[in-house]
Amino acid sequence: MTHFLTRILVLTALAAGMSLSMPTTRADDPVVFISAFTKGDAGAIHAYQLDTTAGRLKLLERTTDVEHPFFMAVSPDRRFLYAIHALAFGGQENEEVAAYAIQGRTGRLALLNRQSALGTASCYLDVDATGKTVLVANYSTGNIAALPVEENGTLGAATSFFQHAGSSVDPRRQQGPYAHCIIAGPRNRFVFAADLGLDKILTYRLDAAASKLSPGNPPFTETPPGVGPRHLTFHPDGKALYAINELKNSISRFDYDADAGRLTLRQTISTLPADFDGTSYCADVKVTPDGRFLYGTNRGHDSIAAYRIGEQGELTLVGIEPSHGGGPQNLAITPDGKLLLCANMPGNNVVMFRIDSESGKLTQHGTPLEMPRPSCIMLLP
Repeated sequence: MTHFLTRILVLTALAAGMSLSMPTTRADDPVVFISAFTKGDAGAIHAYQLDTTAGRLKLLERTTDVEHPFFMAVSPDRRFLYAIHALAFGGQENEEVAAYAIQGRTGRLALLNRQSALGTASCYLDVDATGKTVLVANYSTGNIAALPVEENGTLGAATSFFQHAGSSVDPRRQQGPYAHCIIAGPRNRFVFAADLGLDKILTYRLDAAASKLSPGNPPFTETPPGVGPRHLTFHPDGKALYAINELKNSISRFDYDADAGRLTLRQTISTLPADFDGTSYCADVKVTPDGRFLYGTNRGHDSIAAYRIGEQGELTLVGIEPSHGGGPQNLAITPDGKLLLCANMPGNNVVMFRIDSESGKLTQHGTPLEMPRPSCIMLLP
């Protein structure tokens, strides 16, 4: 009877000229790699196909030969993926960076090799614009390194290593250096590292051909005291850099001089409601591909702060949306700027949001994906 009634409804709809198109996963839907920050089989790199219409992530593959893959990066040509590999994250032994070949759009990863990160609690990776240098920031040991990439995607031993030194005003969290992020800047001439323990963004000059770093001039830019800069991102036009500050729950905007590699602080804005008096720490920051909106995460308040970006790069708060999971750790925005994915690491889920193209406001889309301790999201368009 059920099948008969269904057929009657279909025929009735067709007679009325209604569309019965069902949401389907297209072959060109993005592939999404999400790392699970834990040990053993559960701590895999999960690959999903993203159904943008339905707001659904379909599991394709799990790569299990990696431990505590806290952070990942994808090469510009999308042929290789690099991930943190740590038997005991933040332990006594230096951690490693694992190199994988991406097997088309299947979600499968083939291990190429691993190289020492030359530090512990390795927490951030980036690949320069040529794809020839992998950059790594090591939190616990407070240092950064550059690893050369061979033609086949394998990693060579580090060609550059810099140990940060000093402290800042917070006696508990800033008693020494804690390198938390490292990214290549626009035009691939400079590299910037956020050090939470120093309240500084350190500048390095990049020799892309040799995969080597040297101190910039000036060698660093100071952030407001005690803010604890964590993650960095550039505006698509290359004229502004944004730092999300873990300790003071704020975002700082810097003008960027691409010729000199110089940053100038212009604005610092809160990520929390004015009446919030609990404990919260910021994590990640992302800008939409069209450069109109910026998003930052609050762990504790468990929310995502949305901002409109003005003509000079200035930020104006749009709203603060619940992350629908505990401890929003990492964000990713689809290349068309229509969807934002949020990894709630202690909340054990990934939540998808639609981005309103006019206002920048977020609306939950689809059903949250349950998975163990998601820590980093990388999109393969």
